[in-house]
Amino acid sequence: MQQAIRILGLCALLLPLGCSATGQGSTTQQRLAAPTPRVIVPNPGFDQWVTNFRPRALKAGISQATLNRALRDVYYDEDVIRRDRRQAEFSRQIWDYLDSAVSDTRMANGRAALAEHGRIMDRIEAHYGVEKEVFTAVWGMESSYGRHRGITPVIPALATLAYDGRRGAFFESQLIGALKILQSGDIAPENMLGSWAGAMGHTQFIPTSYLAYAVDFNGDGRRDIWSDDPTDGLASAAAYLKKSGWTKGQPWGIEVKLPAGFSAGLAGKRTKKSPAQWQALGVRTISGGNLPNHGAASILLPAGASGPALMIFNNFHVILRYNNADSYAIGIGHLSDRLRGQGPFVTPWPRGEEAMTEAERKEMQELLTRRGFDTQGADGIIGFNTIEAIRSYQQASGLRVDGFPTRSLLLRLRG
Repeated sequence: MQQAIRILGLCALLLPLGCSATGQGSTTQQRLAAPTPRVIVPNPGFDQWVTNFRPRALKAGISQATLNRALRDVYYDEDVIRRDRRQAEFSRQIWDYLDSAVSDTRMANGRAALAEHGRIMDRIEAHYGVEKEVFTAVWGMESSYGRHRGITPVIPALATLAYDGRRGAFFESQLIGALKILQSGDIAPENMLGSWAGAMGHTQFIPTSYLAYAVDFNGDGRRDIWSDDPTDGLASAAAYLKKSGWTKGQPWGIEVKLPAGFSAGLAGKRTKKSPAQWQALGVRTISGGNLPNHGAASILLPAGASGPALMIFNNFHVILRYNNADSYAIGIGHLSDRLRGQGPFVTPWPRGEEAMTEAERKEMQELLTRRGFDTQGADGIIGFNTIEAIRSYQQASGLRVDGFPTRSLLLRLRG
């Protein structure tokens, strides 16, 4: 991948591709529903892997008693592998993603959650200095405010993914983390449920992030992110954001108006200027006013030069520590703004532009590299290197420079 990924909830990272525990269901929390009966197919290779894994787990500090209890009935979960392989061929455009992330239903449910849990949310905000609308937005994105925490047994899922090998080292580290959680007594193996990818609880922590950041805010002696009471889950999300550098009172970003002739080459997270410097270049708030001074900022064009322009501050990068995807950070930031009573983006999205398939994105990367604009690999992921390659190609070709991948650009590269 072209960008280093630091994630709190693995499911959050893969949310645009459909791995999240969030799904259709009633308002009764989904994880209490009886899991679908599983047909366990014997897998000698997996059984041998478990045998070989035990000494590694013991070396990592897992007790024999914990291993025996957790792995007694462990099995190869074919459904997990099917889900892992069945990633969507199409990535959603940012406006389609936001239509879901900041839907009317999610906003209404978020306001209801703020009203229902306002007292404890106020305490969490006061303790960690993270606005309640922000960690509520995380809660809404990750599990639909606790309605869909996942019903997949985490230990078999992580063991299956570790054995599978495609991302084996990562998932083995998560399996070790899950065993440490069990060993601490915070949860029993049979109650450790989550997404197929091992993300757990109200705010979908992966095990290693749980170990690093989960807190017992209600003082019952357990860091319980799984129960109906969302207190520990919400406080743990706030704790993570705070430790990642959240500044209370600083917006994640604001929509801005760019001057005519603005060089889109100045856009991007690596170019930072003070609001005064951006203002000297003609940038204004979307209403035409002076820019607020919340520290160094970048200009982001998530839909290219034809869509909204955003000025992003440090808190945007803090959200990226939770999930290193710009669409996710915009979704969390915008949902929190809407829960606070702000309106939608003013500039319309270029909705006529269709999303490219993974194969088309890979082809674009290959063609750019062949023409001398190196994308540092063709993995179908539009990261910083690909955006910079597109910009360089656009500039060399006399095109509008915005770094935005489109089918029309692909057709031009094919010519």
